[in-house]
Amino acid sequence: MADPKTNSIAYVAESMLPELPPPAREAGVVKWLRENLFSSPGNSVLTIVSILVIYMIANNTLPWILNGVWNASSLAECREILAGKSGACFAVLTERWPQLIYGFKYPSDQYWRPNLAFVMMLVALAPVLFFDLPRKMLIFTALYPFIAFWLIWGGSIMVPIVALAGCVAAGVTFQKMGRNSFAAGFFGAIAVALVVWKVGGLLIPENASENALLSAVPSRDLGGYMLNMMLGVTCVSLSVPLGIALALGRQSDMPLIKWMSVIFIEFIRGVPLITLLFVASVMLAYFFPPESTVDLFLRVVIMITMFSSAYIAEVIRGGLAALPTGQYEAADSLGLDYSQAMRLIILPQALKISIPGIVNVAVGLFKDTTLVSVISMFDIIGMIRGPILASTEWNGVYWELLGFACVVFFVVCYGISQYSQWLERRLATDHR
Repeated sequence: MADPKTNSIAYVAESMLPELPPPAREAGVVKWLRENLFSSPGNSVLTIVSILVIYMIANNTLPWILNGVWNASSLAECREILAGKSGACFAVLTERWPQLIYGFKYPSDQYWRPNLAFVMMLVALAPVLFFDLPRKMLIFTALYPFIAFWLIWGGSIMVPIVALAGCVAAGVTFQKMGRNSFAAGFFGAIAVALVVWKVGGLLIPENASENALLSAVPSRDLGGYMLNMMLGVTCVSLSVPLGIALALGRQSDMPLIKWMSVIFIEFIRGVPLITLLFVASVMLAYFFPPESTVDLFLRVVIMITMFSSAYIAEVIRGGLAALPTGQYEAADSLGLDYSQAMRLIILPQALKISIPGIVNVAVGLFKDTTLVSVISMFDIIGMIRGPILASTEWNGVYWELLGFACVVFFVVCYGISQYSQWLERRLATDHR
């Protein structure tokens, strides 16, 4: 009889069994739908209702968009082409796009100037927004505001040169005075810049614009979406450093600077922007010398910058308050003075924390630039409400024009939002 122990052979697997595919409900689109849209009975009901709402909206709007007319000279001609069918009259966009972008007074043969300024703006912003680019590009970033001013407004080239000289003098003053107090250095730099600009303006001959390389374009001829972009970029660029100075001034140990900052912030935050715009249009000129003529664009920039800087100051103050006291003590232990501690240790961390709030204010500010239409400045909304709808050819076209304004504002604001999220991930705000 055979021994069972000698006849049995143990089985040993020599290779791994192939992996089986996961269940259908645990992979692919089915898994995503189950986890995100149908994870519970309540979410399932909300998903079905949302799909019905989206279907109803798309069912009514898509035919209107797809049947749109792009080539027509008037609303009446659009209706003749549609012959009673539902459709948009997008011909108003192709017919009046120069007015929507540049306004109705900017010389048509000079459109290349704001176009070039816009392209140069992207180049100037690149080293500020993306850290991997060469730091030498910041030289062009510093010079860009003066180049763009001369490109868009034209006239004598001495005007941006004098402005550049005032900014250089302000920078030197800030380095000297800012060693003891950031806020004192900032406000002292503003005072020096104003003096240099005043003296330099007296040295510019009155007929300097007659022999200018670029023809002068007055501010009242600016309009369209170009005006919104100029106000948004200018006011955001100016309000961030001013907001930093106000936030530091509010925490200053010098009573005069502290209470000036507190009164300014609380007063501006308690007044609606539209009121400040009316002040800029009607009353602000009375605060300047009688012989001076302050441009309306400059007055609006001053008021919008003051308004947004007060909100940015509070956002940055929150970032400063979020830092532990150990950071300030570490700066003191290293022997750093006030300016060095703020520039190297405190402000980089506070600004990193304040990124979402600053972006929120910037997006709101850019959208609020449309309020200038109430003081007779023809931005894109002013152009729609004024010259375009007042014309007999396009009187009655609303959805197409306002929809176009929504799209262009959404593109810019969404881009700002996406950049801020990328910047937060890059800086790892929630981890460091």
